Amino acid sequence: MIRISIHPHLQIRDDASPGGEALDVSRLVALLGHIEESGSISHSAQAVSLSYRYAWGILRDAEALFGGPLIDKTRGRGSALTPLAQQLVWASKRIGARLSPTLDSLASELEIELKKLMDQPEATARLHASHGFAVAALRDFLDEQQVRHDLKYCGSVEAVAALAEGACDIAGFHVPVGEFEHGMWRHFTTWLKPDTHCLVHLAVRSQGLFVRPDNPLGIHTLEDLTRREVRFVNRQVGSGTRLLLDLMLAARGIDTARIEGYSNGEFTHAAVAAYIGSGMADVGFGVETAARRFGLAFVPVIKERYFFAIERAKLRSAALAGAVDALTSEAFRQRVNALPGYDGTLTGTVLTLKEAFPDYGATPQRLR
Repeated sequence: MIRISIHPHLQIRDDASPGGEALDVSRLVALLGHIEESGSISHSAQAVSLSYRYAWGILRDAEALFGGPLIDKTRGRGSALTPLAQQLVWASKRIGARLSPTLDSLASELEIELKKLMDQPEATARLHASHGFAVAALRDFLDEQQVRHDLKYCGSVEAVAALAEGACDIAGFHVPVGEFEHGMWRHFTTWLKPDTHCLVHLAVRSQGLFVRPDNPLGIHTLEDLTRREVRFVNRQVGSGTRLLLDLMLAARGIDTARIEGYSNGEFTHAAVAAYIGSGMADVGFGVETAARRFGLAFVPVIKERYFFAIERAKLRSAALAGAVDALTSEAFRQRVNALPGYDGTLTGTVLTLKEAFPDYGATPQRLR
């Protein structure tokens, strides 16, 4: 089974030297990242498979290009990154976080097209899902289990609409627990029908505010987003997280026009975290895992449930059997439980819509 992966590669060239060689920023950033962690250029060079001399050459070339130092060497304290170097590292993180869902989706599309050309048409589970860390964990788990799948990241509403229109087999979406459940659930009832669809519980996860370490601006509530000195970065319009935040702000009577940066949308939780980590914003809203991975502080606000919707008649079809078996396995449940901010206690539980949302249906009916 072939697998395609696509990764961004950043290069910078000086317009004043059109004949000069472009600087490989991807390799530079990898080196800087290890220096930031270890404080040692020699150890960092080994970690990225470079000689010490070659690593110093890359650093000197970069310093000449940017016109400033990247490394601050203090006796007895090792090597540290200058603000310029730190900004380069964060820029690379932002690029990866912003592009990864698009590139992953494109890679899946290319795999399908290549298999057709190679005369390898096989049953494939088509997943459309709101981006999240448990979904990414499922993608990796399906790869390891050699389960054929085609994953496209999109907003929750778009995913569920695609399921109803036959454009995918599995649709990932999330709904908050508590007072905002009904307000979010109604966005999906146009397409999900009790007699047609069932749900597979993926996880309960925590959503909240991402703030810089030690929370220097003292941001603790949604009301704090309206303070004049606070810069916010949002998720994209149409994402489940954006819809949820809109609901919570409206319930509190908070005018989004008073929130600086509310119209700035990123396509992933990780991209929001990277935006804040690089100093371009002070606060964002998303899942706890992203905040932890980017070294940010997290202020919990609300819990939500993430589900995969599937047509009941296709649950054990040839195309979906492998994916459903993976979703309902103990090994995958443990993987979800290991994610910060995720609760995998019910991972893999198959439910009717009436079981998952008893307030909107009649007597529960167990499928499995």
